[in-house]
Amino acid sequence: MKTLLLASTALVATAGIAAAEVSITGYAEIGVVGGDRYATTTDPDGDRAQFHTDIDVTFSMTGESDGGLAFGASVDLDETVEDNEFNFGDATDQYGATWFLAYGGMRLDMGDTDGAYDAVLQEVALAGATLADDETEHSGYNGNSGLDGLYDGQIARVSYSAAGFTAALSAEIDDSGEDDPVWGLGVRYVTDFGGAAIGVGLGYQTVDRDVDADIELIGLSLDAKLANGFSAAINYAEADIEGQDDNGTFVGVGVGYTMNALSIGVNYGEYDDWAAKSDPDSSGFGLAATYDLGGGLAAHLGYGSSDDVSVNDEDSYSFGLSMSF
Repeated sequence: MKTLLLASTALVATAGIAAAEVSITGYAEIGVVGGDRYATTTDPDGDRAQFHTDIDVTFSMTGESDGGLAFGASVDLDETVEDNEFNFGDATDQYGATWFLAYGGMRLDMGDTDGAYDAVLQEVALAGATLADDETEHSGYNGNSGLDGLYDGQIARVSYSAAGFTAALSAEIDDSGEDDPVWGLGVRYVTDFGGAAIGVGLGYQTVDRDVDADIELIGLSLDAKLANGFSAAINYAEADIEGQDDNGTFVGVGVGYTMNALSIGVNYGEYDDWAAKSDPDSSGFGLAATYDLGGGLAAHLGYGSSDDVSVNDEDSYSFGLSMSF
């Protein structure tokens, strides 16, 4: 992806700054979306085809101190705009903005970032991408976000990485002070086995609350990326919610294939007794295909299907172009 460097020379020349860089990246989409997912109360049968457009701009800033401490921040303008207003004024509620400090294998991330649970688990949407997230918005998809966003979405995560091993600890604080923080723990190990990159992740997340139910989550992922372009992943998650007789479970699988400019991915997921969903027993699958046309332009095709009582087995589709700048 191309970047535009801003005022780098002036920043480097500033006293006490060893290196600094500011860059802008852009992304845009045009196409058509449709399916039952876009049904309305006046047209419950759905299958409403409509035009889709989207544009996103991200500012990224990085630097390094004289002592070798790396630091940086980024802001995603598409995520930062809430209800047509910018959120920069609220220092405790920074959607789309992240900060980091890093030294050697140690790193601190803060802001609109993943908790330790999500950070170590591999999602099953492996290859290809769609304009309207058809492959990840179906009722059987779990993006491993866990309890992230239970409060204001501002998370602090400390991690350490060495020799393929990563350990992480995270917290998300209830600004009202009524409930305990959401705590997350995670470990991940990646190694090469016979020419294949094999990854294993184990995550845990918990929260104790005064009024609402306490929750504990545990998740496991196993993924492999082969030299011939194939990739595969499997997720398992279990939720222990206070007051529920049985623990909810989730199982998801995904496969992907990339050959030259073409990338294709398929995933399937199924929930059982997952009390946090409107339909505790739901499933679905998604398909995504991307063809790289070069120069930052790509063609996309996607489909998603949900088997969910609450949404009456809806489906969705999309096709169009994306532009990376």
